[in-house]
Amino acid sequence: MRIRGGENPLDASAVHPERYSVVERMASDVGADVETLIRDASVRAKIDLKKYVDGELGMPTLKDIMQELGKPGRDPREKFEAFSFAEGVHSIEDLREGMRLPGIVTNVTAFGAFIDIGVHQDGLAHVSELADTFVKNPADVVKPQQKVSAYVLEVDLERRRIALSLKSNPQKRVKTAGEISGGPKRTPSPRGNGSGRSSGGFGTPFGNSFGDAFGNAFGKFKK
Repeated sequence: MRIRGGENPLDASAVHPERYSVVERMASDVGADVETLIRDASVRAKIDLKKYVDGELGMPTLKDIMQELGKPGRDPREKFEAFSFAEGVHSIEDLREGMRLPGIVTNVTAFGAFIDIGVHQDGLAHVSELADTFVKNPADVVKPQQKVSAYVLEVDLERRRIALSLKSNPQKRVKTAGEISGGPKRTPSPRGNGSGRSSGGFGTPFGNSFGDAFGNAFGKFKK
């Protein structure tokens, strides 16, 4: 609980009263008072936290204390950022390839991340579309509830599937001549079902290995 204007400078911080003595020791060890310790980052930088680790106080707690000393009195509600979905985009029919939309990550899997962009159907950003650099583990770059800016790569209205990208400059897949003319699809891969289309794939316009990954993903996590 923060008390503005309290007798102790730490009253305006989130440091627990039981830890006041630790902060006072820190200040004394660097030749300063608590108020100076709070005000001057250069003084805090002189503190060796390892000196204060004991059976009751661990390094994570000490780091939290130091972080709080640098922002006493700040309203914790300031941490929450306002978020809203794009205006005028309320359903999958409103989507257009090339749109850049705000979204929230709802689920992270081994093959990518599902993202809510406000159209009542999560889109999927494949692992290959999560960052401008190579990503081996999606969890290394995104996490649930993370706010992102998603680029609409492709929309399949028939299957209610949305392909997204989090890259800064995503490249749209070039369709084959067969897809453009409505002719035969690509030759099925060894994993195909022998019908000329890969099992689990997106089909037109997602008829490639990239689409297969999306199709398999949606097959497993379809809402």
